[in-house]
Amino acid sequence: MKLWEKGIPTDKKIEQFTVGNDRELDVLLAKYDALGNIGHAKMLAKVGLITNNERDVLIVGLNEILADIEAGNFIIEDSFEDVHSKIEYVLTQKVGEAGKKIHTARSRNDQVLVDVHLYLKNEITEIKQLVKELFDLLMQKAEQYKDVLLPGYTHLQIAMPSSFGLWFSAYAESLIDDVTMLNAALKVVDQNPLGSAAGYGSSFPIDRTETTQNLGFATMKYNVVAAQMSRGKAEKTMAFAMANVAGTLSKLGMDVCLYLSQNFDFMKLPAHLTTGSSIMPHKKNPDIFELLRGKSNKIQALPYELTLITNNLPSGYHREMQILKEGLFPAIQNLKACLSIAHHALKDISVNENIFADPKYKYSFTVDTLNEMVVSGIPFRDAYKMVADQIENGTFTIPAETKHTHEGSINNPCFTEIKTKMEQSF
Repeated sequence: MKLWEKGIPTDKKIEQFTVGNDRELDVLLAKYDALGNIGHAKMLAKVGLITNNERDVLIVGLNEILADIEAGNFIIEDSFEDVHSKIEYVLTQKVGEAGKKIHTARSRNDQVLVDVHLYLKNEITEIKQLVKELFDLLMQKAEQYKDVLLPGYTHLQIAMPSSFGLWFSAYAESLIDDVTMLNAALKVVDQNPLGSAAGYGSSFPIDRTETTQNLGFATMKYNVVAAQMSRGKAEKTMAFAMANVAGTLSKLGMDVCLYLSQNFDFMKLPAHLTTGSSIMPHKKNPDIFELLRGKSNKIQALPYELTLITNNLPSGYHREMQILKEGLFPAIQNLKACLSIAHHALKDISVNENIFADPKYKYSFTVDTLNEMVVSGIPFRDAYKMVADQIENGTFTIPAETKHTHEGSINNPCFTEIKTKMEQSF
């Protein structure tokens, strides 16, 4: 069944090429298509395009379909083009003539739009929750290891003392920026496009404010052409927000891979979270963090994929917009999996509390020594040369303790402020 079917059979090769894998991807939209139908039916009754009795019958049928979807019993067979045609067919089978009226004052274009917007709203909410759970774990680890020193590196050369408190909370605070981007994406998709029809509105006396309220949108995309132009823009905005989260996860994964290596030996991962080698019995590989890095990097490529698909398209609908789902929908599931596995693995990770027992790290304290000399009254340039001479003649000694007191430093990491910032952003 096709919503545009006129009784003229379509060439099978054309059908296969144009439908693609819509059926598989559209299963993710089924819940939102049913909800969109319910909101639309309520509006049709309000403006008198269907009766209140037809509305009630339609809602009962759609709720039955929703129950099947949520139970995992909903499939889209090859005889249907997409989720919209399947739901309309099942609805008509359930309720009879009233089902044939559900498409009144709509186009498949704005059905897709409203489904995708509702889907993205839900997915952003779920991603934000997973980000918050990872944030909470990172802050917990930061508190646990706040006094354990960690060498800081620049150019992959030993630089200055840091701490695991700073390291864990650095990634936690980075996630706050990512939540800000997710909030921006949510604001973009939280606009009702339903009622734009094929992109130019409808001559039916529909009430778009009613459907906006029925579907729980914050506002509507008022201009019907602008509503149609949100196809592609909403997906790209979502992709950029996801890429921000993925960028944080990728860098985190890379750090952990380095720190777990024997050359660094900064962290330990329990054996049950590692994998082995087919020929080297001693290997305990951090595959989860390597895949976290790789999958996150793939997600970071998504905005550019979607940009290239939609770039320079004129206003109005174009069929290639359909393939935006092919990259976006799996990426959403991958990002959620990455956030979940990062939390699962990091909760059992432990740190080396005696890293600075290795003498190669003693020069990471040269800046602290230099700064103490400046505070005592020695000009900076003279103190710099004096410390350099100590290094050359082997007389440099490590300070007894770190004295970094400014906000966000080793001895004043501002954990409370970081937590408050997340609460305000979330």
